[in-house]
Amino acid sequence: MNEWQIMVLLCLLSFGAGAVLFGFIMFKMGEKHRMKFAEAHIESAEKEALRIINEANEKAQTKKKTALVEAKDEIYKLRGEAEKDITRQKQESERDLKERRSELSRSERRLQQKEESIEKKNDKIEKLEESLIQKNKLIDEKLEAAEGAKQSQRRELERISGYSPEQAKEHLLSLLDCELDHEKAVRIIAHEQRVKDECDNKARAYISLAISRLASETVSELAVSVVPLPSDEMKGRIIGREGRNIRTLEQLTGVDLIIDDTPEAITLSSHDRVRREIARISLERLIQDGRIHPTRIEEMVEKAKHEVEMKIKQEGERAILDTNVNGINHEIVKLLGRLYYRTSYSQNVLAHSIEVAHLSGILASELGVDANLARRAGLLHDIGKALTQEIDGSHVHIGIEVCKKYKEGQEVLHAIEAHHGDVEAKTVIAAIVQAADAISAARPGARSENYENYIKRLQKLEEICTAYNGVDKSYAIQAGREIRIMIKPDSMGDDGMVILARDIAKKIEDEMEFPGQIKVHLIRESRAIDFAK
Repeated sequence: MNEWQIMVLLCLLSFGAGAVLFGFIMFKMGEKHRMKFAEAHIESAEKEALRIINEANEKAQTKKKTALVEAKDEIYKLRGEAEKDITRQKQESERDLKERRSELSRSERRLQQKEESIEKKNDKIEKLEESLIQKNKLIDEKLEAAEGAKQSQRRELERISGYSPEQAKEHLLSLLDCELDHEKAVRIIAHEQRVKDECDNKARAYISLAISRLASETVSELAVSVVPLPSDEMKGRIIGREGRNIRTLEQLTGVDLIIDDTPEAITLSSHDRVRREIARISLERLIQDGRIHPTRIEEMVEKAKHEVEMKIKQEGERAILDTNVNGINHEIVKLLGRLYYRTSYSQNVLAHSIEVAHLSGILASELGVDANLARRAGLLHDIGKALTQEIDGSHVHIGIEVCKKYKEGQEVLHAIEAHHGDVEAKTVIAAIVQAADAISAARPGARSENYENYIKRLQKLEEICTAYNGVDKSYAIQAGREIRIMIKPDSMGDDGMVILARDIAKKIEDEMEFPGQIKVHLIRESRAIDFAK
């Protein structure tokens, strides 16, 4: 490093040291100046605060004096007003006192007048009471005289009639009962005659027209089916080794196979016609094929089930076409087809439903109501019988639930509910279906009945009739369509017979179930016999 550079460095160092020293001196001088300025500012602020305090005290003293003067003036003013109010109140109270005194004097005068009038009225009342007492005495005397005359007249009437009061009362009540019985009988006869006059001709015309336009064959079917065999040797092949073939067939179909001494025939027994039909078709196919073993039996049963399902569908579609009812859900069509394998008193339920649909349409056309709706309700009225073996409940309840599920109309649902009289028929369609169902079930040859049930029904009918007082004997005739009742002639009159006939008919309706109607026929006769000698 040369001398020049050293000199420059020394100059810079000296300049820096001088700058630092100058800055420090200036800082100290500024701090003193700020302290002097702050002290001067504080002193001036203190002076200003003293001035403001003095001015506030002076103003407060001035306001205090002013407020005292105003308060004194207000006190003097209020005192004057109070004195005026006291004077005015004294004057008003004196006036009120005078008015009250005058009012009291007036009230006293009025009370005196009322007391005088009351005393006068009391005098009049006492006089009236005395007159009433005298009149009551006269009335009592007259009543005693009248009672004595009444008793004498009653004794005279008892002597003339020969009846005591109780006997006379019973006689009058018996006469009244006879009159009431006669009036009830007359009204019943008149009502029945009026209804007959209005309804007999039309009902007879409609029913005869419906029956004349529709005739259905009725096929009675039992709970068994018979399958013919080509020879008795086939029975052994059907039974199989240790009975395995017949057990397999019975397990798969749910039908009992009866193999007895009947030549060249096997009997299939089951109350389910669908199962019986599957078993019959399977057995016939196995006999034709000749190969009878468990595997082949399973194949034939499956084919038979498919064939029966197709048959059910075809029968449902046939019923729809026969009755010309459109827009029915395909599931209901299948249920209609199942009715082909259902019977009621040996009447085919599908044939019965088709018949009721036709009858309902005919009756609806004659009455001028919707024939299509009537046919629809008639066709579906027994749809619940297709499921009575699978679901608990009556076929009416099941039918309503099924039709609700598949969105049938309210009138159809009501017709199903009312067709057996479980509820009152509230629509014309329901009444038509009810009538058509009765016509189809009650026509000759439509239904057969078990002999024992038939005998029990007739005995029940006769027991109901003979339980009534006055009935001598009763006979059920016309296959239970009519009951003839012999009445004891001295037990009741003609009017009583009319009422008894109505009571018996009502009890039969409540306690028995029967197709069609039952005629209640009462007979009463009196005979007088003598001999000429």
